[in-house]
Amino acid sequence: MTAQAAESRELATVIGLEVHVQLETETKIFCGCSTEQADEPNTNTCPVCLGLPGSLPVLNEAAVEAAVKIGKAIDADIPEETTFHRKNYYYPDLPKNFQITQYDSPICQDGELEFSHESDRRRVGIRRAHLEEDPGSIKHVREGTGPLESRTCSIDRADYTLVDYNRAGTPLMEIVTRPDFRDPGEVRAFLEKLEEVLEYLGVFDPTRDGSLRIDANLSLVDAAAVNDDGSIDEAVLEDANRTEVKNISSHRGAEKALAFEASRQKKLVQSGREVAQETRHFNETHGNTVGMRSKEAEKDYRYFREADLPPLRVSHWKAEIPIPELPDARRDRFVAEYGLSEEAASKLTSTKQVADFFEAVAERFDADLAATWVADELLGELNYRDMAITDIDDRFDEVERLVELVAEDEITTKNAREIVLRTMLDEGDHPDDIAEAADLGKTSGDEVQQAVEAAIDENPDAVEDYHDGDDGAINFLVGQVMQKTGGSADPDDVNQSLREALK
Repeated sequence: MTAQAAESRELATVIGLEVHVQLETETKIFCGCSTEQADEPNTNTCPVCLGLPGSLPVLNEAAVEAAVKIGKAIDADIPEETTFHRKNYYYPDLPKNFQITQYDSPICQDGELEFSHESDRRRVGIRRAHLEEDPGSIKHVREGTGPLESRTCSIDRADYTLVDYNRAGTPLMEIVTRPDFRDPGEVRAFLEKLEEVLEYLGVFDPTRDGSLRIDANLSLVDAAAVNDDGSIDEAVLEDANRTEVKNISSHRGAEKALAFEASRQKKLVQSGREVAQETRHFNETHGNTVGMRSKEAEKDYRYFREADLPPLRVSHWKAEIPIPELPDARRDRFVAEYGLSEEAASKLTSTKQVADFFEAVAERFDADLAATWVADELLGELNYRDMAITDIDDRFDEVERLVELVAEDEITTKNAREIVLRTMLDEGDHPDDIAEAADLGKTSGDEVQQAVEAAIDENPDAVEDYHDGDDGAINFLVGQVMQKTGGSADPDDVNQSLREALK
């Protein structure tokens, strides 16, 4: 193909994901060591997770239950029998030189997950989701005199690598999608939805270091090879050279890495060069990918059955293990039950903690008031401070008390939002103490009426503008009254009082 012909080719991006999810269990998948993050390296270890000779694995039942819950959430098949295999390869943080995983009979097969992207509903197929053990963790370090944390760096700049086996043996669920993504933005939206579902299931903690890691396969095909329904024939995919981008650690990182990789490959193809089938590393600092090694094939891993673990038969658990109401179903219920807008319901179901708190507030107060204070006021102030609702889960009663002060007209909405809530989050004080210290008790009655009359007497020009039909002049007068009452009057009441007085 000539360079001119290559440059004119219309290309389509094809992306598939392998998402590694740390399951939230108290102990590791094949031993009794704690999964809690330890202060010191290599302390949560034993002969099993260190791979010492003669040590035997024992499967963690809680990890299997978590896998079944994930299978139900993605509507996957759980076969009558599933087995474990050894995947053989060398890496510094894999102490046995093989990983216990599942190969040709994973615990979850042929599922799907629906998500929204740019106002469209998309459905991505889940080829498989299987259990396996996590390797340890490594730190690439450059020589220097400062503390270790300041000397960690990317692999291409490191002088040496340190290995910590505390994470080795942590239960993982590897979720492998079909190559159904056509855009890096879709990948980010999918990952956000997947994490949301995993949180609702209670099997995943996003605050843990390395709790979700992504490997992404990307290739380019001729746009004409994409069928009308968006599918691509297997033969076309087999012929396409793909790259695997390893160890992406965030939704935003996945979108950024794949956008760079798609652009890099298009430039190669359009200049008449071939895309090498290889494994690449995403450098988050520089936002680019760099080549690591040639891409392994399945035969390179030399899979064989794990003789120390019998076949697993848990297909009946799918009917026996309950799962909670998932985000989409809860969002629909919030719209129907509480009369909320789609936008408000989406905010309120963004995490299970937010949804639970909203329902607790809505039990005591009007649903619209509860939605406004949880979805708009509270989440808005938390986001501004780069905080999550889990950062204040021991103060929910104080937030409810603040909503109560507003609902019972003890303080104005403006003061509740701009003074009380912000002081609560910044200084940790109780809402009653803040309101009392700032003298935020709501002004009403004669005091408001006196302020209304004074504002009218002192601003004849604004009064004349109002009588001439300039309705905006009323807002100026409201501001004058609010200033005279120290912001403690209700703006709606002031507006009404002014209009009556100006008749």
